[in-house]
Amino acid sequence: MLGIDTECIVGVMSVKHALLGLLESQSRHGYELKHSYDEYFTQDKPLNYGQVYSTLARLLRGGLVEESGVEAGAGPDRKRYAITEAGVTDLANWLTKPEEPAVYLQNTMYVKVVLALLSGREATAVLDAQRTTHLRAMRELTQRKNEGDLTDALICDHALFHLDADLRWLELTASRLDELAERVRAS
Repeated sequence: MLGIDTECIVGVMSVKHALLGLLESQSRHGYELKHSYDEYFTQDKPLNYGQVYSTLARLLRGGLVEESGVEAGAGPDRKRYAITEAGVTDLANWLTKPEEPAVYLQNTMYVKVVLALLSGREATAVLDAQRTTHLRAMRELTQRKNEGDLTDALICDHALFHLDADLRWLELTASRLDELAERVRAS
């Protein structure tokens, strides 16, 4: 398993909309939805069955899915769920609405650098430690990308591009550290 949080890799995903999207092609029961979700979206951190069924209950109450039958199984009977027209409309609206870019104008790395300067600690040590952590994560992601399938490659590329941007910021900040230190001391 990677030494980084998988939520950072895949970002915050709408489980509701993912389940609606999986139901659009065919009706399914919760067990099938959970396995399809895990296959496509979360290889490192599988979706909890409780989350599948609580989300299905909310979708059912909201009129976005409906029960479409019951199958007998080895255990309890399994309810099948199908997306409704309202669910298709909700999914279509979500799919066509662009996500707001995550802009981090005041992020933790910046705060740590400024606090290190304010406290008289070595801000370069903060930047170096962060750079080392980012490079380790990039190596792990690159290995996963090279050993995985297309899904892994796409997920890892997204994360690698973000880590690369962070590394560029670390380098730029290191080159401006003296100027930042002067401003911090002057305020």
